[in-house]
Amino acid sequence: QVHLVESGGGLVHAGGSLRLSCAPSGRTVSDYTMGWFRQAPGKEREFVGSINQSGRSAFHGDSVKGRFTISRANAKNTVNLQMNSLIPEDTAVYYCAASRTAYPTNKPDEYIYWGQGTRVTVSS
Repeated sequence: QVHLVESGGGLVHAGGSLRLSCAPSGRTVSDYTMGWFRQAPGKEREFVGSINQSGRSAFHGDSVKGRFTISRANAKNTVNLQMNSLIPEDTAVYYCAASRTAYPTNKPDEYIYWGQGTRVTVSS
């Protein structure tokens, strides 16, 4: 079993930035393609970004493209999500997830481990 632990959430004003991190316990992050998803109150889960094991391939959801960047630091055993130019619509619980696919993926069913989530609130 792999436990993913997210950190870095909080309250920020619109236009600000936050950096989320995710670290697995019991395994190395380089074994997995990693992804970030989010879920706002009353809304469905939404894909944010995904990055493959090597970090050479990544993509982001349309709503965050150009503002958010997923990256990984395998030497530090972490995956990060840099969030810039935050808007109130980014308010959600953000989840880190791990997949055994060899490619970045936006399909939740392809992720086998999920963290508990970290809350991000963007005030207007």
